[in-house]
Amino acid sequence: MITLRIFLVLFVFLSLPCHAFDRKGFSPTSPFSVFSTFLADSPKQNQLAIDLGFDISREPDVKRINLNLSYGLTDKIEIIAGLPYVFKYSNAFDERGFEDINFGFKHRFIDETVYLPAVAYLVYVSGEIGNEKFSSEGGLGGGIIISKKIGPVKTHGNIIYFRPNREVLKETWNLNFGTELLISHNSKILFEIIGRKAIDRNKIDLLEWRLGYRIRITDFSYSTVGMGFDIKDRNPDMRFMFSISFVLPKEKSKIKKIVEDAY
Repeated sequence: MITLRIFLVLFVFLSLPCHAFDRKGFSPTSPFSVFSTFLADSPKQNQLAIDLGFDISREPDVKRINLNLSYGLTDKIEIIAGLPYVFKYSNAFDERGFEDINFGFKHRFIDETVYLPAVAYLVYVSGEIGNEKFSSEGGLGGGIIISKKIGPVKTHGNIIYFRPNREVLKETWNLNFGTELLISHNSKILFEIIGRKAIDRNKIDLLEWRLGYRIRITDFSYSTVGMGFDIKDRNPDMRFMFSISFVLPKEKSKIKKIVEDAY
C-alpha cells in the first residue's frame, strides 16, 4: 500500500517532459528481478548468476547491451556487478560507448513469514570508464527492497537513491513496483511500473509500465522478453527488452526415498 501511495504522489507532481539521457544505472540480475525491480531473493551461497540483456528504446533512439553478474556470498548476501554499453544513441552511429560500471551488494535482513514481507537493503558505487556523454562520473547509491508472496503472485517494491559525482548533476530517486505471476512450474508473467526523478533537473523524466514473460529453459537457464510503454508523454515512448541468464551451479534435485517395512 505504501508503494502504491508513492506512485499516486508521483502522478500528482507530473510536469513538462524532460529529455536527459536514459541511463541504465545500477540494475538487478535476472532471474532475481522484474526487469528493473530488485527482488529480496538472491542466488544461493556460492551460486553465480550471469545475465546478458538487450534494451532497445524509441524516442530517444537508444540501443544498449548490459552484462550483469551476481554472486551469492551467503544465502542472504548478494554481490552485484553491472556494465552497460550503448551501441547506438539518437540515430548517430558515432555516439557509442560504456556507461558507468556498477558494483554493489544486497543483504536480506528480514525473511518472509506468513504475515511479514522479506526486506533487504542494497548499497552500490559507480565508476566512470567510458563515453563522457553517458557517464555521471560515478557516484554512490543505496535502496530498500520489499518482497511478499500472495498466492501465485509475488510483489516487490523498491526505493533507490543515487548521488552522482559530476557537480552539474543532481541526486536521483527510482521508485519501482513489480509483480511475478506464476502460470506454470517454469514460466511467469511479469508486470512493472517504474518512476524516476531526472538526474539533471528537479523533474520526473521517466514513468513507464512494462509487461513481459519469463521462462526457465533448462534447470539453470532463463529467457525474459518484455515491452515498456511511456506514461504521460515522457521519454522513451516505447522500449523492447530481452535477456538470457544462467544460474550456476544448478540446484540439485531433492530425491525423496520411501522405505516400506517388510513384515
